[in-house]
Amino acid sequence: MAKLLYQGHGSFRIISGDGVVIFLDPYVGKGYDIPADIILVSHQHDDHNQISLITQKPDCTIISNAEALEGGKHNSFLVSGIGIEAVEAANKNHPPDQCVGFILTIDNIKIYFSCDTSKTEQMSEFAAKEIDYAFLCCDGYYNMDINEAAECAKIIGAKHNTPVHMKPGELFDKEVAEKFSGPNRLILQDGEEINL
Repeated sequence: MAKLLYQGHGSFRIISGDGVVIFLDPYVGKGYDIPADIILVSHQHDDHNQISLITQKPDCTIISNAEALEGGKHNSFLVSGIGIEAVEAANKNHPPDQCVGFILTIDNIKIYFSCDTSKTEQMSEFAAKEIDYAFLCCDGYYNMDINEAAECAKIIGAKHNTPVHMKPGELFDKEVAEKFSGPNRLILQDGEEINL
């Protein structure tokens, strides 16, 4: 069974049922002690790209926004049995040609990471993908706020919707998280790990 560790802010570690270790937007929190098979970086802001925190296996694959957007399109990858689809991410602080979100398929579980964004046109296509988990930024400063994130959750239609990236400089903010009114809300605190 795959496991997901919310490290706080916009940082995650996922381990597939087969033991494939994926880090997404490394920056803060605990759990960097396991060597990575895959590292994903949505964009190059300092709070999303601290690859040096991670020990890499010899054949580790790094997919940053550069590879994700190579050729001027959102690319898809299959690495160690993990499906990785780059998707739109954009707002006034995050140009669409420099930022992506990701949809991962791990052990037949689909996980959407909005990364840093506001609502995008492409989100209207996500309901058809039958996403299991959606992790939505909601700080309202660099990205969409809690209300827009809830609106996105309704559009996306995931089985579980989790607010993340809630407050600049904080790993987690309980007050903000509890204001998230999206359907099928699942609140995770920093350092919390779940079975997917």
